[in-house]
Amino acid sequence: MAGFKSIEEQGRLSPRQEPSLTDLCTCLCTSAAHLVEHVSQLSHTNVHELTLVTLGPQLCGGALNRLGTRATREVFDPIHEIVAAAVTSSDADWIEIKNAAGRTVRIEFSSDPDICIRERLPSGNDRNLVAVEIKGGRDVSNIHNRIGEAEKSHQKARKQGFVECWTIVGVSHLDLKLAHKESPTTDRFFNLDAIRVGEGREALAFREELLSRVGVSD
Repeated sequence: MAGFKSIEEQGRLSPRQEPSLTDLCTCLCTSAAHLVEHVSQLSHTNVHELTLVTLGPQLCGGALNRLGTRATREVFDPIHEIVAAAVTSSDADWIEIKNAAGRTVRIEFSSDPDICIRERLPSGNDRNLVAVEIKGGRDVSNIHNRIGEAEKSHQKARKQGFVECWTIVGVSHLDLKLAHKESPTTDRFFNLDAIRVGEGREALAFREELLSRVGVSD
């Protein structure tokens, strides 16, 4: 397949490649036919997972981005519900609330970090309160790499003046002692499912910490 790399990357078919193009198409179509015939449940998700195996890290990165986006959306609704009484306006990617001091606090969903919480000061400047990284993957074997990625993002956030850094993970039974070694910049780790469901000790801890940081009473 390396001989056809320029077609994939540059959209260019060279004279040397052209005679073999029919054979390439036949080979790809034959492989696709075998896939359809022998996979009992061919779903949209399965196709994406297969492309990770066959086409490498670029598509793997795309799948991880989709997973991260979904995890971020799963955090949005619980946060909105927690601060609902103080919300003054909101959109698909941000929430603005009025805290007990009468100041505007903006919770913004973006990337690097995934969530930023900022307070607007009387001077008009923003005070960076909390940076949140969300690692929603459930693959236990890969969670330590993901925590390392969160650490890099949190280091940038610290340089931007964020007071606290939180990391939300999708795996359960996280070894917190090891996790804090891998991401010493993370002040608190939270479980994604606990936040999404909104029940239990960890969900309560997240609620209390969030309300405390934004300055809103429960």
